Amino acid sequence: MGKIRVVVVDDHEMVRKGILSYLETEPGIEIVGEADCGFKAVSLVKDVKPDVVLMDLLMEKGTGIEATREILSFYPECKIIIITSFYDDDQVFPAIEAGAFSYMLKTATAAEVIAAIEKAARGETVIEPKVANKMMRKLRPQERKPHDELTERELDVLKCIGEGMTNQQISEELFIGVKTVKTHVSNILGKLGLSDRTQAAVYANRNGFIKLP
Repeated sequence: MGKIRVVVVDDHEMVRKGILSYLETEPGIEIVGEADCGFKAVSLVKDVKPDVVLMDLLMEKGTGIEATREILSFYPECKIIIITSFYDDDQVFPAIEAGAFSYMLKTATAAEVIAAIEKAARGETVIEPKVANKMMRKLRPQERKPHDELTERELDVLKCIGEGMTNQQISEELFIGVKTVKTHVSNILGKLGLSDRTQAAVYANRNGFIKLP
């Protein structure tokens, strides 16, 4: 296998030069270009066809997300490694959705960046642990609560129960018959697995449906 051809994109010259300086000492890596914005990165990649691009996210002329999306539209085999200071949701998920292959923070060591480049060339992804945790939380289905099974009207009745209203008072508050209120109360207790109105009132309070004085 030949050298891994790499392009470095970062709008901070000191950062970019620093990355270049330690990559140039690595015998298995060949630097084939550098750019200080997303727009230039797209043009450069079209010309030199690198194996891997180290891409900053926030740049004044063309963000890393925009550049990643455009590069992969015409050169899908390119492995783009985001290397940034940010791991906020509004940066992480758009970058991953744009097709970024790996996601690293600028706190990474030189050895970690080189390892990520080598892994990318082999088709192995590297995701910064903080970013991976965010992704897992986003992908993990939210735990459903018992009250998620209640209808909108049943939720209204539950709130009234929590406020200590009688069936007659609930009937007048919601403009429904007392018999209908009793049916709703029975359904609420069944769906929530509760045995009486007192437990329902406590449930309403604990889950934020009412605020007791």
